[in-house]
Formats: sequence, C-alpha cells, structure tokens
Amino acid sequence: MFEDLSSKLELVFKKLRGQGRITEENIAESLREIRRVLLNADVNYKVAKDFIEVVRARAVGRDVLQSITPGQLIIKIIHDELVSLLGGTATELVSAPLPPAIVLVAGLQGSGKTTFCAKYALFLKGQGRHPLLIAADVYRPAAMDQLAKLGADSGIPVFVDRSAKAVEIAVRGIEHARKNARDVAIVDTAGRLHVDDEMMAEVEAIKAATRPHETLFVVDAMTGQDAVNTARAFHDRLDFDGAVLTKMDGDARGGAALSLRATVGKPIKFIGVGEKIDALERFHPERMASRILGKGDVVTLVEKVQQQFDEEKAGKLEAKLRKSALTFEDFLDQLQQVKKMGPLNQVLGMIPGMSKMPKNASIDEKSLDRTEAIIRSMTPKERNHPQIINGSRRRRIALGSGTSVQEVNRLMKQFEQMQRMMKTLSKNVSKGRSFRGFNLPA
Repeated sequence: MFEDLSSKLELVFKKLRGQGRITEENIAESLREIRRVLLNADVNYKVAKDFIEVVRARAVGRDVLQSITPGQLIIKIIHDELVSLLGGTATELVSAPLPPAIVLVAGLQGSGKTTFCAKYALFLKGQGRHPLLIAADVYRPAAMDQLAKLGADSGIPVFVDRSAKAVEIAVRGIEHARKNARDVAIVDTAGRLHVDDEMMAEVEAIKAATRPHETLFVVDAMTGQDAVNTARAFHDRLDFDGAVLTKMDGDARGGAALSLRATVGKPIKFIGVGEKIDALERFHPERMASRILGKGDVVTLVEKVQQQFDEEKAGKLEAKLRKSALTFEDFLDQLQQVKKMGPLNQVLGMIPGMSKMPKNASIDEKSLDRTEAIIRSMTPKERNHPQIINGSRRRRIALGSGTSVQEVNRLMKQFEQMQRMMKTLSKNVSKGRSFRGFNLPA
C-alpha cells in the first residue's frame, strides 16, 4: 500500500533535507517534484495542484526559511496537509437511536461490494454489534449465494428472499432485523459494469424505501481516476455518506485515496487490505498520511496485535518461557496468530522505517507455510518433546510436509537456539519483569 508513492516522496525529502540553506527557489523545485510524484500516483490533477499551492503558501513563510531544520519542517507541513486532504479525522461507526441502524451499500460490479458487506458485518460483530446481511442483488448470478456463504463462514445471519424484487427484499430484510433484535442491517445492492440509469434508479428507490442511516459507496482503488469519476456519478444521484476503497493491498498507486475526499467532499470510511474476510481497516487520515510518508503506523499495528493475541494464552506462554519449557505446539500457535494479522509485507510496512527497505527486498511468506507444514507433520508427542526427534523421525516429517530433511534440520536448529536464548533470558530477567508481549520469530 503506497510503497511506490512513499519511496518516490522519500527521494524528494532526502534531497530537501540535504540542502544547506532553504530558499524559495529550492522549495519550488521540491514542490514541482512532489507534484510529479502525485500525478504519477494517479492523483487528480486539480487535487494535486491545489495541494501543492497550499503547501507552497505555508512553506515559503518566515518560520520555515529561518528554521534550523527547514527540511523537517516542510515535511511536517506536507504531513499536516496530507491529513487534511485525506479527511482530517476518522469518522464514527454507524448508529441509530432506534435499532436497527440501516446501511445501504452501493457500487459497480466487480468492486468487491458484496465481499465488503460481509467484511463490514464481521468488523461490527467484533465491536460487539449484532448485524444482519440483506441480499438485495437480484441480478448478478449467485450474488445471493455468495453473500449467504460469506455470512455462514463468519457466523452472521443473511436475509434472502428469492421471490421478491430488490426494494421489497430490502424492506422485508430490515423488518426481519427489527424482529430478531439485530442492531445493524446491511443492504447489499446490485451493481453494474458501468454507471447506468436503471441501476441508479433502483438504488435510489431502495434508499427512499429504507431511509438508511448511512449510505456507503464501494470502489476499487486500482481503477485510479475512474474511481473518482464513478464516485462523482454515484454521489450526484445518491448523496452517499462515505466511501470504501477495496483492493488497497494490490497495485493501487494511491491516487484514488488522495483524490476522493477532495473531489466529492465525503470521507473514506474503510479500506480493504486483502481477500480474507477479516482484511478490513477503518480509515484514519492521520495514520494513512504517516504510511504515505514512510513513518509507519504503529497504532494500527498495536490494534492488530491486540485483536489477534489472546491475553490468557500470552500468560501461559510467559510462564513457559520463564521455565524454558517452550514446545513446537507453542511455536505453531504463535505462528498462526502472526499470520492472522495479515500479509507480512503489510504488517512490516506499519513499522517506522521499514518503508526504506530496498525495493527488491522480498519477504518469503511461503517459508511460514513450510514451517507450519513441518510442525503439523510431527506427532503430538514430537511437538511437545522435540528432543525425541531423531534422524528417522526427521525423514518422516520431511516426507509428510513435502519439504527436505535439510529444512527440518534447519528448523530444529533454530528452535534449539531459541530455547537456549529463552533459558538465558529467564536467568537474567529481574524478578517481577514480564515476558508479556514477546512474539516468537517465524
């Protein structure tokens, strides 16, 4: 997410920080480069132009020109203006004085709209809410089946009525939510391959009949400027309350995120960061600006850790670490929790400074899968008593996991080194100090 944009901006900032003296001339040169970077990232031309003018007005002020660290001060100005461009502050989750809160979801076909509905429902469930999904897409083949399957996989009820029209389905679904004490009703509407009057008229009719508390527009971030143009068309007809950018984990250059708020004046509420059902993040302008500028996003990283790591399990692991009684069963459990946090490149991207890694530096996530396969090929006794794993057992484990004996040996050696390290730590740690929060390397 934003890797290309971040790396190009970093080159501009590096040159700016290297200036012995900041003048209006070299500020102007840096801003011209930043504008080129933004345009290459598919940011709307007018948005990029206005952004640069605002930064220029602040950057040529006396405070900057006379500052001891003018380069850093200009970067701070750019950060602040990026936050403003992205919306300033995160928006609140939907609520209603009398449940259910009704959320109408619209967008083009292929934007990930139906999947977002399920992701959003799961997100709300994690917040202690009780959502209901309403399948009101009566046109796309298997749309209802897709939503029903996603709902079943995540334990969320789905209202399906194959005999009625879209407006009627939405109304009946909301009534069903009310009768069954569901506090949020999410209506999935039909999409099209492009904006057309028939689709818009139907979504307008659903909105008029259901009077939603929130209307969300879902758009594929990888479509760049087309995303902004589509947002304008939907906003003119629906006056939506917020946007959702999907596929932000792909090759999106960031232009849609930076242009959408300024173009339609409505906030980005969520971003999709993967194909998994839990790969959804609330959009925080401050955090996103930090990611774009290569400063990481520690707050979101901590939230992900808190969501995935069980406090009771962490306590048990701490006790085992103190006794140097770590097993492959514990290793596997920690490995699975790390993987639940999302793709490693995304997780590492939230750590300040990691964006400066060489562009060709790759993270081999398949090595995690091979490690997991090796451990799963062990018997329960072998996982809990690694010392019994002799040569013949290693050959069997390699065969069962589809790996080599060398890979099994390497994992065993790494595990032994880790045990020795834990033994040393347990001796040196002062009484009362906690191991809590220690994560096993993968």
